[in-house]
Amino acid sequence: MKIIWTMLLLCACNAFAEDMVRLKDLGRLDGWRENHLVGFGVVTGLAGTGDSPRSKATRQSVANLLSNFDMTITADQINSRNVAIVSVMAALPPVTRRGDRVDVVVTSLGDARSLVGGTLLLAPLKGPDARVYALAQGPISIGGYRYDQNGNVAQKNHPTVGSIPGGAQVEAEVLADSLRSDGSFDFVLGQPDHTTAQRIAAIVNTSFGMGIAEVRDSGAIRIHPSAALTGDLPAFLARLENLEVAPDVRARVVINERTGIIVSGGDVRISKVTVAHSDLKVSVVTDFAVSQPIVVGRPGPGLRTTVIPNTRINVDEGVGGVVEIPTRSSVAELVSALNRINASTRDIIAILQGIKAAGALHAELIIQ
Repeated sequence: MKIIWTMLLLCACNAFAEDMVRLKDLGRLDGWRENHLVGFGVVTGLAGTGDSPRSKATRQSVANLLSNFDMTITADQINSRNVAIVSVMAALPPVTRRGDRVDVVVTSLGDARSLVGGTLLLAPLKGPDARVYALAQGPISIGGYRYDQNGNVAQKNHPTVGSIPGGAQVEAEVLADSLRSDGSFDFVLGQPDHTTAQRIAAIVNTSFGMGIAEVRDSGAIRIHPSAALTGDLPAFLARLENLEVAPDVRARVVINERTGIIVSGGDVRISKVTVAHSDLKVSVVTDFAVSQPIVVGRPGPGLRTTVIPNTRINVDEGVGGVVEIPTRSSVAELVSALNRINASTRDIIAILQGIKAAGALHAELIIQ
């Protein structure tokens, strides 16, 4: 077993030094994630751009709000366009303490035209367990506007969506727990890959001791730290996440036909193939001439001026080029060769699709 791990480590070390990546940039500990919160609130201070009186939910919300301050008003007695009901969303980091501040996003729930100038009243934010984890309140930043008068509208961006930087204060602690009952934990890869997982397990075993890391599947490595390492768990995790490994990259070519952009990885290889390219240009030109009749004697009702189109079709077949790509060539070498015969970016996209169809492009072709 020791010989196998040593061989895997040597394979990983053969990569270029600039290809080494820290473990913290390749994945995360299982259970280390954000916690999403959602709430309901009322925005006030709108200059006539809030919800219309047709919104019963808005009128009932304002009535319920006023009842907390010993004001008994029915929903039918409320008629104001200066308020709007909104949904409030936030995301808590994996580790959050009481008193921390997080950003919130506010979106309109009714028929308000704009939230510009509005202020969110105190709104509790709950998690999936219906527990209140934060309280949000404050002026809303929109980054746009909407003004209308007499049927004329001037609008920028979406004025019914805004944010409050640091607008929510955490009221309940959130601590990510990655350890299992036996003291082990999983390191989860952002992009599952068997080769990368084996390299990570090899570098962990070499750095901390043989046998503490094992590959569960292509996306997770289970780590069983010893009692000596778990005695100072934060220091162990700090050393673990700063270990460097060379990740294995899948051969992919990404093509965006709308913008004509081609992105290729360095490990993409092309088998021996021949590409012939020609430039055929067809132009259609139409000239319009006016036929003026010659009047002899007195003009009659049947005489009129006629527009006659004259169409010319020009075909220009330019001198094409032939490119022969040797075995184990890269996409960069192919593009360089095609540039020498004046192939455009869209021509190169079509050629890559043809090479893939011919079975000579050994990579995943992703067309956006």
